[in-house]
Amino acid sequence: MLNKQAQQDYGDDPLSVRESGKYQEEYVHAFVDKWDELIDWDGRAKAEGEFFIEKLREHGATKVLDVATGTGFHSVQLIEAGFQVTSVDGSPTMLARAFENARKRGHILRTIQADWRWLNRDVHDLYDAVICLGNSFTHLHDENDRRKALAEYYATLRHDGILILDQRNYDAILDHQIEPSHNYYYCGDEVRAAPEYVDESLARFKYDFADGASFHLNMFPLRKAYMERLMKDVGFQRVTTYGDFKETYRGTEPDFFIHVAEKRYRNQEAEG
Repeated sequence: MLNKQAQQDYGDDPLSVRESGKYQEEYVHAFVDKWDELIDWDGRAKAEGEFFIEKLREHGATKVLDVATGTGFHSVQLIEAGFQVTSVDGSPTMLARAFENARKRGHILRTIQADWRWLNRDVHDLYDAVICLGNSFTHLHDENDRRKALAEYYATLRHDGILILDQRNYDAILDHQIEPSHNYYYCGDEVRAAPEYVDESLARFKYDFADGASFHLNMFPLRKAYMERLMKDVGFQRVTTYGDFKETYRGTEPDFFIHVAEKRYRNQEAEG
């Protein structure tokens, strides 16, 4: 069911709302209507360049599961680059917007509404790659939920598949109070996205738009080393982390980290 609310509802104590399932309610219709202003498709495409396309091709991927479709930016980019894409999101409101955005560009998305924690209940296929982009994984507030979701991603990958997952640089926010610059990801000129409150288990971001509208998201502030360890714990054999699409970086510099996690066992590489 589409969430047609205009206002978010965090109750009397917004900072106490730390539940994995809350994101479906957070993406109210009015917020989703403005999401593309925040992203700025042209600005984001220019900032990212061919990074994700190149990484997928390096690993021989052709069939991709986009598990955090949002309004469809990456699904459309990959379709136009020649990949076979299935688009998943837990928010039906987001999926509806993604489908419409793709249709306007001449594409028909294959969409599935699914909760990551039970992904394989709704997704019945194997993929060369799973992508989880847009800082989406931080919607999972409970460690068991994070482990379960990663295990579901792992299970839907072929034996040599990869997971590409990104996250904000929460280390810089938590340890140095550095606000994101939005040079690469949220590129909208007339939108401000900034942390309103942060502790070790909550990052509450506020999104202010030019027309005076404002919305919030309550997310879990994933630390880089923790995320890398978690991916290895569920079975990924190698994790390579990039900072704002670069291999070398100082810890506080990047706005975002991008993890490329490989399922292939290292002894398989020697066997070809």
